[in-house]
Amino acid sequence: MRIQVSRTGGFAGIARHGEIDTSGRPDAVEWEALAAAALDARADGPPAGVPDGFRYRITIDGRTVHCADPRLSDDQRALIARVLKEGA
Repeated sequence: MRIQVSRTGGFAGIARHGEIDTSGRPDAVEWEALAAAALDARADGPPAGVPDGFRYRITIDGRTVHCADPRLSDDQRALIARVLKEGA
């Protein structure tokens, strides 16, 4: 499974991107469960963010969800943090 996260916005407007390929990872099942939960938490319609807040695009094997702070699910927040930390 390929998991991609893009973050835009924020006060400085600096974009960040990260990508993880779970193939062959010993923790692949954990990543894949978190990714599935993050996709399931998507909202209907475009995300409502806040001024200077971050907006995210999460793409998992071709399926994309858009979300924004502060309206992230716990699973989305955890996945975003892990991908941007490990997949930078």
